[in-house]
Amino acid sequence: MAFIRSVIRGVGAHLPKRVMTNDDLSRLVDTTDAWIRERTGIEERHIAEEGELTSDLGIAASRQALVRAGIDPVDIDLVVCATSTPDRTFPATGVRIQAGLGITRGAAFDVQAVCSGFIYALSIADNFLKTGQFKRAVVVGAETFSRILDWSDRGTCVLFGDGAGAVVLEAQTQLGSREDRGILATRIRSDGRFEDLLYVDGGPGSTKTTGHLRMNGREVFRHAVQKIAGVIEETLVMTGYAPGEVDLYVPHQANKRILDGIAHRLGIEPAKIVYTLARHGNTSAASIPLALNQALEDRRLTEGRLVLMEAMGGGLTWGAALARW
Repeated sequence: MAFIRSVIRGVGAHLPKRVMTNDDLSRLVDTTDAWIRERTGIEERHIAEEGELTSDLGIAASRQALVRAGIDPVDIDLVVCATSTPDRTFPATGVRIQAGLGITRGAAFDVQAVCSGFIYALSIADNFLKTGQFKRAVVVGAETFSRILDWSDRGTCVLFGDGAGAVVLEAQTQLGSREDRGILATRIRSDGRFEDLLYVDGGPGSTKTTGHLRMNGREVFRHAVQKIAGVIEETLVMTGYAPGEVDLYVPHQANKRILDGIAHRLGIEPAKIVYTLARHGNTSAASIPLALNQALEDRRLTEGRLVLMEAMGGGLTWGAALARW
């Protein structure tokens, strides 16, 4: 029986030119390069310049993805942008990316699920394509987290960076088997009881300010390993695959200890994991597509490979997606 799958046709990424090293941070807060590396695995991150917007990063990443896909922007009828740092309260950054790409049809909007945003956006776009409402989509994760950091808080400002990544999806007819190309399964979850573990202490509806990021790192770590491992197992059960059959794990790049903890719990071989944390830091919704792009450029993403993506973010939100390249 014929089955519609969302096939990933192209991947793109864009990082601001400005690089901030751990030594640079040590001149702002009481920290050291060794302290940051030991606790997070981060060595440097990219920081947007004044006037460089989230949409600018998203447009550049999307253009590269479209070129690699060999698809003209006029043939895109859906843009879903995952971001927690929009250009404006409204309109959505997605519509600004849509306009910047020269797309004048279909729909564009934002998804706000913090670090899980790309998985949420991918799941939404996949469902739209599978139902036939749209044919081709650009799914973007774009962030300028440097704009919401408290640069006097060494517990958070050392973790995050700016950047964007994007994928192009196309609805294609497949056989409906576990060997199909495209997105095979997605799972998204949330639990608002844990909102205060990772949040921004401002907003137009409360303080009328942007606010700064606040985090209880110890508790976030504890929830991350448990919840991400659980949703990965759910996603694999849906398709009948075992962890050992996955060719490439592309996790949200939050903290190397979290990534190692999940890998140990599920028995994932370190050689199968894509790590970009050292050079990018935590780029929130942008981290998974940035890691996909790195894997592509390293020739680790080839046709037929089984790829598992996962993330957890403020909310708490978490999710996973399994795709065959």
